[in-house]
Amino acid sequence: MEKLRSVISKDAALDTVESKRLDAGEYDAAVLSVVKSQEFDPVTSHLEKDILEDEYTAITVEDDSPYAEVRASVPSTDDFDLPQNTIRMWVIGMLLTMIGCGMNTLFSLHSPSFSITMYVTSILAWPLGRFWAWCVPNVSIFGMPLNPGPFNLKEHALISIMANVNFAGGTAYATDILLSQNKFYLQDYGWGFDILLILSTQCIGFGLAGITKKVLVESPSMIWPQNLVATTFLTNMHVNENHPANGWRISRLLFFLFVFIGSFVWYWFPGYLFQALSYFSWITWIAPKNVIVNQIFGAQTGLGLFPLTFDWMQVAGYIGSPLIPPAGTIGSILLSMVIIFWVVVPGLYYSNTWYAKYLPISSSGSFDRFQETYNVHKIIKPGTLTFDKKAYEAYSPLFLSTTFAISYGLSFASILATLVHTALFHGKDIIAQLQQREKRDVHNRLMARYKEVPEWWYAIVFVIFFAMAIATIEGWETEFPVWALVVALLIAIVFLLPVGVIFALTNMAVGLNVVTEFIIGYMLPGKGLAMMLFKTFGYITNSQAIYFVQDMKLGHYMKLAPRLLFTVQMSATIWGSIVQIAVLRWSYGAIENLCQPDQASHFTCPNGKVFFNASIIWGVIGPQRQFSSGQLYYGLLFFFLIGALLPVVNWLILKKWPNSPIRWLNWPVFFSGTGYIPPATPYNYGAYCMVGLIFGWWIKKKYFHWWVKYNYSLSAGLDIGLAWSSLIIFCCLSLTNTDAPVWWGNTVFADTVEGQNIAWIHTLLPGESFGPAKW
Repeated sequence: MEKLRSVISKDAALDTVESKRLDAGEYDAAVLSVVKSQEFDPVTSHLEKDILEDEYTAITVEDDSPYAEVRASVPSTDDFDLPQNTIRMWVIGMLLTMIGCGMNTLFSLHSPSFSITMYVTSILAWPLGRFWAWCVPNVSIFGMPLNPGPFNLKEHALISIMANVNFAGGTAYATDILLSQNKFYLQDYGWGFDILLILSTQCIGFGLAGITKKVLVESPSMIWPQNLVATTFLTNMHVNENHPANGWRISRLLFFLFVFIGSFVWYWFPGYLFQALSYFSWITWIAPKNVIVNQIFGAQTGLGLFPLTFDWMQVAGYIGSPLIPPAGTIGSILLSMVIIFWVVVPGLYYSNTWYAKYLPISSSGSFDRFQETYNVHKIIKPGTLTFDKKAYEAYSPLFLSTTFAISYGLSFASILATLVHTALFHGKDIIAQLQQREKRDVHNRLMARYKEVPEWWYAIVFVIFFAMAIATIEGWETEFPVWALVVALLIAIVFLLPVGVIFALTNMAVGLNVVTEFIIGYMLPGKGLAMMLFKTFGYITNSQAIYFVQDMKLGHYMKLAPRLLFTVQMSATIWGSIVQIAVLRWSYGAIENLCQPDQASHFTCPNGKVFFNASIIWGVIGPQRQFSSGQLYYGLLFFFLIGALLPVVNWLILKKWPNSPIRWLNWPVFFSGTGYIPPATPYNYGAYCMVGLIFGWWIKKKYFHWWVKYNYSLSAGLDIGLAWSSLIIFCCLSLTNTDAPVWWGNTVFADTVEGQNIAWIHTLLPGESFGPAKW
């Protein structure tokens, strides 16, 4: 215990237990709690555990989680008698799932697109549930009471999970395949193919989720930061306990409501009335025609060197709330952004690497040698999806902006960094949890009262939807062999635990979209539909499994019956998938000129178009013409080696010097944390990191009680206010083609060269081109 006392002060221990009076035993427990929650970074916790192993096994906190973030958000009690499996829960949940899936599918066809989040559904469910409890008579149907009493926390959590498994990440990935196939390739296999495809791609990951439960759900160290916001929001609605925190006496519910209203009202200014508050790159306004100034300080296609914004959408829109991840995670992202995007990218760009000066410094588009958007139709044979080599050689190689090219390199590095980092830094913890040697916390003990889901349930789900996937690819002409499907699923399985561990600890998802595109491009070159299917079964199977596990952990925190949760997740996913296909098919006939560039109401299918272009670039052109030896972007392949080696360097340094500052550097987060650049810019990430460090480090350290009580309520209020305000602006203005007011505050940022998308150094004259002599 003396080692523990030497690590932390008594004042910090008192802070951790919120100034309760402590006897000697309680103080020892508090000391351990502080070491576990503050001195121990989850990314490198195995090292501190090794140092303090004897003390850790001898002293435990029996009445709560050992992590301050969890204690601040999750009740450590359970009302076992609260009704969960109610008709009210099923009706409201399925109704909101249907509405949310339908609206998200419709919104995804529009430019700009919009996505309804789980929180929009959750906040709607609360008045609906209370209204049901107030007016519906309490009669029984099939032995179940129609109105079992007040609308409760567990019903609300189950409804929220129904929404999360369906549209947490927007619409189903399969809808983009179908849009690309139906509207851009002009190939339609009908309803049967559509339903089999969406069900197999959405549900097969559920069968894999069960095998990770012991590690990613039952392990106390897997805290899942995003779930802490959800639990805070839900408990604010139903369990509104109040106590002073650094002089603040307002309840968490009232605080949340004030933040929600303020966020809702404020977003009308940067989102509609005064949009310069959103893109507040004021330095570019001084020199609107200076290309270099716009590239360095620009917020839209620049490097955002002065990341000041008054718009929560710019801070959290791409990456999520910066109030959620641990400070160490935010620090790794900030270091990545500074080194890669404020040092390496300008060096590459201004040295004209990859002919960069002829292109924007940051853009998610692809370009030809004439500085125009790459026209994929010029490199395929008319009426087919077959690559035309002669047409390609006559037209142009494909060029990417510097940030876009670097983003591929970072993706390559993140894949191997994730595998190596997980093996070195979390291998012992994973094995310990699989062998059930990790200490159980209060939430495990409370959940022991409920019947667990047998693992064979998950196995049956996997077999059913695997068979459905085979029927999908074999029943129609997809040019996608079964062996390739097996390879895609093996990729998803291999990366399941590594990606899950990183996400559970840091709230950063390592996506497999690029590596799956890369692999299939070499495996089956020239096959666009096969590429889309491989990418979906490899990437989305893994991603869906992580979403399912995330919701299992939310159910674990909310003390939901596991077997009921299994049924809810499965039923809602199937129902939501069918709804999405129905709305997609309805739009084909109801929306005139759907997916055409000049569609009158801007239903131009931006997501489907990106998916289609990716299938041509990776499936038809293929990575061998981009990354193989002698090709323009060959050097990016060395990022695979960099990603594999750097975690080993960290591990060796920390074995020798366990307290080295390098323990805060997480290489998977370093490489994948900036994965939304582009279309996001360092401007977004700079603002994100500044806010994250202010709250996750400075306020947490200086005003710990305030942080414990209000941090996640603040995050939920800002996110939900933004979501509702964005939704109303989108529905009332965008869908009706109503333009924002035309005045200086809405045009100043658009009148710059970056706002006009012409912020490049070398501008070609008509008939000129750039690039290599041969390709």
